[in-house]
Amino acid sequence: MPDLLIIGRITDKMERAAKEHFTCTPRASVDLASEGARFDYVLTNGGAGLSRQDMDALPNVQLISSYGVGYDAIDAQEAARRGIIVTHTPDVLNAEVATTALLLMMACYRELLRDDAWVRSGAWSSEGEAPLTRSVDHQRIGIVGMGRIGQEIARKLGPFEANIAYHARSEKDVPYRFEPDLVALARSVDCLIVITPGGAATYHLIDRAVLEALGPGGTLINVARGSVVDETALVSCLETGRLGWAGLDVFEAEPKVPEALKAMKNVVLLPHVGSATHETRAAMGKLVIDNLVSHARDGTVQTPVPESLPLLAGRALR
Repeated sequence: MPDLLIIGRITDKMERAAKEHFTCTPRASVDLASEGARFDYVLTNGGAGLSRQDMDALPNVQLISSYGVGYDAIDAQEAARRGIIVTHTPDVLNAEVATTALLLMMACYRELLRDDAWVRSGAWSSEGEAPLTRSVDHQRIGIVGMGRIGQEIARKLGPFEANIAYHARSEKDVPYRFEPDLVALARSVDCLIVITPGGAATYHLIDRAVLEALGPGGTLINVARGSVVDETALVSCLETGRLGWAGLDVFEAEPKVPEALKAMKNVVLLPHVGSATHETRAAMGKLVIDNLVSHARDGTVQTPVPESLPLLAGRALR
């Protein structure tokens, strides 16, 4: 059977499925400098990726199958130059991440954490009704990134009758207002939802200028990558009131989260769980294994990243 290098943790179900078709070896138990040449495949995830150093030690790898839609921790251009296909797990997590974005938005708008504490602390009895909150309906929403998940977020906002605008690298065929100037977008909306890919091209895309344009009455939701938001500027803007609220599923140095953010009552924090339901993670895991098995069987894959498409020219995609 082909040799599969496994980087990071995988589920028991994924491991059982992989072992039916591959000889599986965890990254922690192998010296790639001496044994790397035996591996045909790599299974990794969007956080761990595959370092250039490890790629150098894997001269015979044909496919890197990544668990997650984001793959900025894998140099896909370099992999393509070496003839290595990279796959990921888009689409199967779109709905779940979109739901998480709305969950964070509603938690910020309706002060979910504050009101939960109001009940638990006994303040309801001693102080009476909790202060009023903001309505989620009829809000001006800006979406940064209008790919598959961005479009799903916009669709799920439908019942709230939101006025939606978006910023992306190029205008899309969608029924929402395109705003090429990100600062102008932030200035024109009540809530900015970030769902753009990570990587060098979007590093600190949401900077101080964007945050201050969103303003004291604005809410930032980040379900993209921590690197997309300048976290230092975010903390500063929240502390000084230049930004009103933030709902964050991702952080710059995960799992480390700035203590200042933890202490803020106008911030909702999640531990990078945008797609973390049993159903969605099972679908992601199946797709990771399916890509590996398909390639080992006949050289085809289901969900290649765009950088790998030239390598697959002339081959059928399943």
